[in-house]
Amino acid sequence: MVARVAALLGAVSAAEPAGASTTELGKVAGLARPTAHRLLTALAEVGLIDRDTKNGRWSLGPEMYLLGAVAANRYDVSGQARDVVNRLAAETGESAFLSARRGDETVCILSAEGSFPLRSHVLREGVRFPLGVASAGLAILSHLPAGEVDDYFSRARPVGDWGAEHSEESIRARIEATRITGYAVNPALIVEGSWGIGAAVFDQNGRPSWALSLTGVETRFKPDRRHELGTLLLEQAHLLSGRLRS
Repeated sequence: MVARVAALLGAVSAAEPAGASTTELGKVAGLARPTAHRLLTALAEVGLIDRDTKNGRWSLGPEMYLLGAVAANRYDVSGQARDVVNRLAAETGESAFLSARRGDETVCILSAEGSFPLRSHVLREGVRFPLGVASAGLAILSHLPAGEVDDYFSRARPVGDWGAEHSEESIRARIEATRITGYAVNPALIVEGSWGIGAAVFDQNGRPSWALSLTGVETRFKPDRRHELGTLLLEQAHLLSGRLRS
C-alpha cells in the first residue's frame, strides 16, 4: 500500500504544474484506474493532493507544501547549488539542472534557462526518471559500486519500457563510457534531437546523491563541444561536492 501511495505521489509531482487525470496517473503509477481513484481520493481528504473541480485534474496539495517546507531544513541543497546551476546556464547558453537521487530514480529539483533560443523540454523541476535513463541518473548510477549497480538491475522496473536503447545491456555500455570520461551523455535517447550531459555530485560520505546536467538540441552537442560541456560540468560538480561536504 505504501509503495502504491508513493508511486501516485511521484506521478502527481511529475505532472506539475498542469496536473493530470486519474487515468493518466494510474498509468504512470502502474495502477488500475479504480485503485488509483480510491487512493487519490484518500490523499485528497488529508490535503496531500488537490483536485481541480473544473477539469478533474490532480495536483499536489497544501499539506505537501508544509511537509516539504519542514523537510527542506534537512534535505534542500538548492540554496547552495543555485549559483552553480545559473553559472552553467549563463556560460553555455543551454538549460541547466540539478537532480537528486530518490531511491531508483532521480527528480529534478532546480533549473535555469540558457540564452540559446532553441531548447530541449525533456527535463523540468519535478520530473522523475529511472536511474540510467536521463544523463543525470546515468551519471549517478555510473558512480555507484558494481554490486549496487547489479542490485539496481535486479529490482528496477523494466527500463526497456523506454525503448531498446534502455535495455540493461545498453545502459551498462553507457555506464562504462561514463566511467571513462567522468560525465554521462544521453544522445537523444528519450526525445529525438534532444541531448543531455550529466555529472555526479557527491555527499559527505562520497556517495553520488545529486547530478548537474545540461540539455539542448543536437546541433549544440557536437563531439568537440560535448567534451567542453562535460569538462565544465565536472568542474562545477567538483565545486558543489566540496561545498556540500563542508
